[in-house]
Amino acid sequence: MRVYLDNNATTIVDPEAFELMKPFFCEKYGNPNSLHRFGSETHPSLRRAMDQLYAGINASDNDDIVVTSCATESNNWVAKGVFFDHILNKDKDHVIISAVEHPAISATFEFLKKYGVRVSRVPVNENGLLDPNDLRKLIDDKTALVSIMWANNETGTIFPIKECAAIAHEHGALFHTDATQTVGKIKINVREMGVDFMSFSAHKFHGPKGVGGLYIKDSQKLTSLLHGGEHMGGRRSGTLDVAGIVGMAQALENSNKLIEFENLHVRRLRDKLEDALLGLPDVSVVGERAHRLPNTILAAIKGVEGEAMLWDLNQAGIAASTGSACASETLESNPIMEAIGASSDLAHTALRLSLSRFNTEEEIDYAIEQITKAVNRLRGISSTFAYAPEWHKSGL
Repeated sequence: MRVYLDNNATTIVDPEAFELMKPFFCEKYGNPNSLHRFGSETHPSLRRAMDQLYAGINASDNDDIVVTSCATESNNWVAKGVFFDHILNKDKDHVIISAVEHPAISATFEFLKKYGVRVSRVPVNENGLLDPNDLRKLIDDKTALVSIMWANNETGTIFPIKECAAIAHEHGALFHTDATQTVGKIKINVREMGVDFMSFSAHKFHGPKGVGGLYIKDSQKLTSLLHGGEHMGGRRSGTLDVAGIVGMAQALENSNKLIEFENLHVRRLRDKLEDALLGLPDVSVVGERAHRLPNTILAAIKGVEGEAMLWDLNQAGIAASTGSACASETLESNPIMEAIGASSDLAHTALRLSLSRFNTEEEIDYAIEQITKAVNRLRGISSTFAYAPEWHKSGL
């Protein structure tokens, strides 16, 4: 059996979205910016797709949604655009992010530190939660931007975005959220949350890879990251990926329609898997279920290296991860585990399991069986989980 439990890394494309994409590869393949019929025949589908995107995140007609290649591009655009517009040769020099941001945010601001940007990080507690009062302690009149992810990609913990945005605005700062993990999983209302910018990526909610978006409140100024054309109202240069945009929009619409299903079916399967994990000795899960996305588990399994667990699961046909897929080629300890105060040994034992609406009860039962088998095997050969046999006089 093949079981995919790495949906925070990427997802299967929604079948309906896939079917809608097909005509734009070999039939309606014209460049939308061309004046001939081959180009103009793509326009009705593009207009419908943009309407779906606006409706999907509850954006206003006064706002901009600019299609990008992914959330990483969107995050970089906000970070560098704010640098050019509000920091370079200006009075402000300060940015605040959370201690557990995706590398698309944290690495980008590490880069900007070379150009004089001060970067502060809001800590999280042992449950991966962020306290808005800690943000209030860090913000000052030199703060240009606060960027806090809506939900963490590894723990699934949902952050108090509305409160954080309000604090930023009280001090004259802009507010950005990386909503890569939340769009399509929980209801999104950008106007209600009060965010200035929001990044998202289609392949996280059953859309195609290579397309995402950036929400810009009230179409405010943000210096472009890419230059060379007048696409997307002059905000982002590059020929529009019609198939990708159509697929993303339909995937978002379908995911939003099924959010209640996500909260019932997916949450029930996640809880079943989590309960089985917690039934094993010396296993813990980061974060309270009430404050997490309905699909995510980040477990620490004492005595079992995360990479070794992935090897065993992969051999059994199960896809999982030790954390962010964008940093999965290193063998370093999980930085999110370290941020919540886990010991170095425990931080190496992280196992992330993330479900989707396409997972079945049978798959979860199989995963429980194989994870249990892997834990028992790996602990039996672990130097950090060693114990004396029952007959040993030490009694250990």
